[in-house]
Order: sequence, then C-alpha cells, then structure tokens
Amino acid sequence: MRNTAAHTYRALYWLTTRLQDGLIEARRRPDRGDISTTTVIIWVAAVTGAVLIAGTIAVVISKYNGKLSGL
Repeated sequence: MRNTAAHTYRALYWLTTRLQDGLIEARRRPDRGDISTTTVIIWVAAVTGAVLIAGTIAVVISKYNGKLSGL
C-alpha cells in the first residue's frame, strides 16, 4: 500500500500554495478581467431566447409538416 499520508500532505501543500499564489495575484491586480455578473445574465438570457425560438420553430414545423410537404 502506498504512503497515503505523504500523498495527502503533498496535495494539501500544493493546494495551499496555489491558493496563496492566487490571492497574491488578486491583491496585486484587482481587476483581472473577470466576467461580471451582468455579462453572465446577458449570455444566459441570449442562449435561453435562442433555445426558445429554435424550439418554437421545431414545434411549428412538426405540427404543419404534412401541410408544408405540398409546397
């Protein structure tokens, strides 16, 4: 069996140093170009609208498929 205590220690050490580096970088450059909440809301609304429009078109086409085949 492998030495799980040593592996756990190394993983925790890596995780804490990575977190510390990230916090130092965040303090050094507070505006790192993170996506704002407004941008996320706009993207979710746009994707939801596109899905609703595509779904409506699919429903209409399937409903009138027999009538449209003679055109």
